[in-house]
Amino acid sequence: MGKVFTLAEISEHNNKKDCWLLINGKVYDVTKFLDDHPGGDDVLLTATGKDATDDFEDVGHSSSARSMMDEFFVGEIDSTTIPSKTQNNPPPRQTQADQDKSSDFVIKLLQFLVPLLILGLAFGVRSYTKSSA
Repeated sequence: MGKVFTLAEISEHNNKKDCWLLINGKVYDVTKFLDDHPGGDDVLLTATGKDATDDFEDVGHSSSARSMMDEFFVGEIDSTTIPSKTQNNPPPRQTQADQDKSSDFVIKLLQFLVPLLILGLAFGVRSYTKSSA
């Protein structure tokens, strides 16, 4: 086990010359890896100053990428310094599946309403022309 850091201490390491990440309760100094990261250094730099576990897991890193992490390990987090997720994290983003479901609903609704609207207009025009004559 390495040294124990607070989130405030970890957050100070947030640039290209000194970059630390917090993933799964462990602290990693990834400064030397910034230039080699396949996703670019910006991806790592934007994950500083917070618990980057979700960001890391969302990408689906390979087992070899996970084993590389050992060489960057510098310590652990004092878990009492991590804010609760419900207070400080934004609501979850809408997933593509959720967006597809919403789009499907709108399309089905329009497929039902548009023909009714056309039918209603046709009867309205017909009734109007009969009453005008």
